[in-house]
Amino acid sequence: MASSMEKLLADVKQFTEGTVVKGKVLEVRSNDVVVDIGYKSEGVIPLAEFENPAALKAGDEIEVLLEQLEDDEGMVVLSHQRAEQQKNWDRIVTLCNEGGTIEGKVKAKVKGGLLVQAGVEAFLPASQIDVVPPRNLDEFVGKTFLFKIVKINTDRRNIVLSRRELIEQERDEKRRALLDNMQVGQIRTGIVKNITDFGAFVDLDGLDGLLHVTDMSWGRIAHPSELVKVGDQIEVMVLEVDREKERVSLGLKQKNRNPWDDIALKYPIGSRVRGKVVSVMPYGAFIQIEPGVEGMVHVSELSWTKRVARASDLLKVGDEVEAMVLDIKRDEQKIGLGIRQLEANPWTQVPKKYPVGTKITGKIRNLTNFGAFVEVEEGIDGMVHVSDISWTRKVTNPAEVLKKGQTVEAVVLEVDSANQRLALGIKQTEPDPWRDVEKRYHIGDVVKGKVVKLTTFGAFVELPDKIEGLVHISQISEERIEKIKSVLKVGDEVTARVIKIDTQERRIGLSIKAAAYSMEQLEAEKAQFEANLKPGEAIVDLEHAFEQAREERNQ
Repeated sequence: MASSMEKLLADVKQFTEGTVVKGKVLEVRSNDVVVDIGYKSEGVIPLAEFENPAALKAGDEIEVLLEQLEDDEGMVVLSHQRAEQQKNWDRIVTLCNEGGTIEGKVKAKVKGGLLVQAGVEAFLPASQIDVVPPRNLDEFVGKTFLFKIVKINTDRRNIVLSRRELIEQERDEKRRALLDNMQVGQIRTGIVKNITDFGAFVDLDGLDGLLHVTDMSWGRIAHPSELVKVGDQIEVMVLEVDREKERVSLGLKQKNRNPWDDIALKYPIGSRVRGKVVSVMPYGAFIQIEPGVEGMVHVSELSWTKRVARASDLLKVGDEVEAMVLDIKRDEQKIGLGIRQLEANPWTQVPKKYPVGTKITGKIRNLTNFGAFVEVEEGIDGMVHVSDISWTRKVTNPAEVLKKGQTVEAVVLEVDSANQRLALGIKQTEPDPWRDVEKRYHIGDVVKGKVVKLTTFGAFVELPDKIEGLVHISQISEERIEKIKSVLKVGDEVTARVIKIDTQERRIGLSIKAAAYSMEQLEAEKAQFEANLKPGEAIVDLEHAFEQAREERNQ
């Protein structure tokens, strides 16, 4: 009795539910396997639990998990699959503690990532699949990879894997190896990974290098995308290696000889070149003479005679043009070109065709605040300064007396062919009426004229010979006048008396109220007339008067 009890206690100690025990295969059936673990009854395990059932045979020793000592039929309940999972779990826990890696097969796509079979089921987050999270997770299902165990929860038997960390670790090792072997001057092959405004990043098999836009071509390019695009495989030269910061500078143009080295020999100043317009800016156009060599035609060098405001008025990208080399700056990689130099400069003939004193007829092409431009012939303009428009009027703006498109006569005053300037005068076509003004006008003369301008301090009156005189507001009436516009308006015919003549300053002072005065009264009025002026100001200061009149009109 005692021996039977001892045997039973020993069996219970040996066979504890939830433990992994060894067993022997007694029989392999079509759907299950009979296994003896040395207990009083055998267990039956489904054949599907075995990874390679075809290789299983009677007599094989296997490990099983004792799930239950006896079921309802008195049979022991065993599981080979759970025994393997338990072994794998223990192995994974050990690996995790050591920071190890495991191999696993992607089983299915689940929410947020992938389910991996690595002896036990584990979760691979989408963010940990690759360096760049893939868009299509289905392409990984069924494939086997190496993973790093990043997190394990023993209570929940939950495992989190990462493939990305292994890839990054591999790339870091490869990058360090590449940096150690990288030397300035080496030619390397890489793939264009990214393009920015300042250059392109090239993947040198795990190490990114910067190909700056200035190192792409000996010529001028506006954007890196003109030469390379993402995915291109290119050969580049290593220009600089910073191992501490893990930075590599690359060059594309350095693979070829610098075409600017012998540029002065190939294109001496004064030689003619042909090229294609590759860029047009408001100030000029860039012409490619050969790959990597461009010259610039400034807008001022496009034509001798045409008024070119912008280079695009004459040239466009793609035009084939001929030009002359004007200047070379090899160190700055600049060539100055000229197109107008291919033709004779018509201004060289202007002094002979239009010597000083020549009278010409032309149309006013343009008006500015300081004068008017008159077309002498096609491409040749002369400028009439505002001071040379009239002998008698102080013209503050040419638009007061001239208009665009008007045909005028003028006299050539000065020729400067070097600077392409031709000075003209309109008033010089007539005699200067101020030369003999003292013969025609005397102090005390009674004159008639028309009011042509009003200012706050007086009125301008045009006399028969177009000479203008100024009537101060104090010389209009015996009564005090606050506003001159209340008694006079432009166009009024008035009678006045000359009270002052200054031929040097081209000024005549008039008085309407003194028209009937005696000479004695006139002298007294003249004294009072000048006493009304501000210190340093002349009543017949036509320049001041015209300036004030213009200001008042603009208000």
